[in-house]
Amino acid sequence: MKFICVTLLIISGITDSRSEQYKVVGPTDPVFAAAGEDVILPCSVKPNISVVDMRVEWFRPDLKDSQVHLYDDHVDKYTDQIQSYRGRTELNNQELQRGNASLKLSSVRVSDEGRYKCFIQSKYQYDDTTVNVSVEAVGRPPVITVDGFDHSGGLHLQCESEGWYPKPDLEWLNSEGVSLSSETTETHRNEDRFNVKHTITVHHRDDKIHCRVKLRHHVLETQIITTSKRYSSWRTSIILISVFVVLSVTAGILIAAFAHKNRELRDEHSRLQNERSQLQNERSQLQNEKKRIQHECDQLSECLKTVLPKVNVILDADTAHPHLIVSDDGKQVRYEMTQTEGVDGNKDRFDKNLGVVGKDGFSSECFYFEVQVKGQTEWCLGVTRESVNRKGVTSLSTENGYWIVGLRDGLYRARDSSAYSLSLRVNPQRVGVFVDYEKGLVCFNDVESMFHIYTYTDQSFKEKLYPFVSLGFYRNTNSTPLIICDDYR
Repeated sequence: MKFICVTLLIISGITDSRSEQYKVVGPTDPVFAAAGEDVILPCSVKPNISVVDMRVEWFRPDLKDSQVHLYDDHVDKYTDQIQSYRGRTELNNQELQRGNASLKLSSVRVSDEGRYKCFIQSKYQYDDTTVNVSVEAVGRPPVITVDGFDHSGGLHLQCESEGWYPKPDLEWLNSEGVSLSSETTETHRNEDRFNVKHTITVHHRDDKIHCRVKLRHHVLETQIITTSKRYSSWRTSIILISVFVVLSVTAGILIAAFAHKNRELRDEHSRLQNERSQLQNERSQLQNEKKRIQHECDQLSECLKTVLPKVNVILDADTAHPHLIVSDDGKQVRYEMTQTEGVDGNKDRFDKNLGVVGKDGFSSECFYFEVQVKGQTEWCLGVTRESVNRKGVTSLSTENGYWIVGLRDGLYRARDSSAYSLSLRVNPQRVGVFVDYEKGLVCFNDVESMFHIYTYTDQSFKEKLYPFVSLGFYRNTNSTPLIICDDYR
């Protein structure tokens, strides 16, 4: 009987493990969305198992700040969401129970066009799919205006249409639907919309001339009625006088409207000029501050070689995320797809961030260590306070007890009160971390080029600080380890 029970338990475990296997699928063709309307970005798992207990993340890999929507621990989280998506994204909780993680995006904008990733992670595996979004904006109906006659009696016509995205096609047609060749074509882009203008001269007049603007399956058309008889000289004169009168009246109305609009534009231009001057002043102040900090860090870099204590950092494997493998000597850490067994629920261990801290903490003193990051495509490192929260999704900022720099999505960043992009002359292969506990300073430098990377100043430390390294959040397919260096240069 015991043998039968054990066998059933083993079979049940195998069944549970296999039931967890899934594949994330999305549309094979681009999703077309109309500007101003709502759109659904399809994403689901096969087979259709519930994803309520899983992590669902939508992000744009082509943007610096990539997060579009995050669902984790049964709630939606908006801390790191791109500002332009605030209040416009939604997951259907009932659909999540059926394995449907499609994202509703409201009030679509032209800037929403691009590539999206739908990433779904369970306790034992993860997968993702790509959704390409193309945005359309339908402009105004085309307007035909008469622009006079040439010396041979040909009628000049101009057709213009505004507010399209992407660029539409404009064509002239005669009364029989035959396409006519435009003489001049102009295309202007105003912010994120296109304006098109074509001109034509009609010599053999039809009863109707059409101007048509097309964008995929959207078509807007306007027509002008002419005459089929030859124009005599007096007829031409009357038409010219009529056109002149109409244009004069129209011009008067337009001039008044343009004058009012120009006043508004001048006021707006003046306001923008003032804001630009303020921003230039702030930029100048920031550049001066940067130069001051650079000078201080150049001096500190010289001191690092001879004066400051270089500590022996050993990584604490008991704090490492279950997917991280720490070497026996505590000097290297790398990502492993298979999770370490028997570590779930450990209160000291990171469960979302692929992080690990050093065994020893430091306070009331200066200390320095170096980390080799060569070959790794996603990493961050620095120091963290002793009481930091290692559970859940936590922003690696000074407010949460992290003083770090790192590389993610090809961009180097620091994170003070908000993300700060770093412009580096070369890609660091080895990063030095210097901490002056009493002065509240954490300085990062490129060891090989002796170039300053970033400095946190005027910080207030009240508890022990521990060395910290991380290979990102949730996923890292690069097996290259981060290495704590002993051969200081």
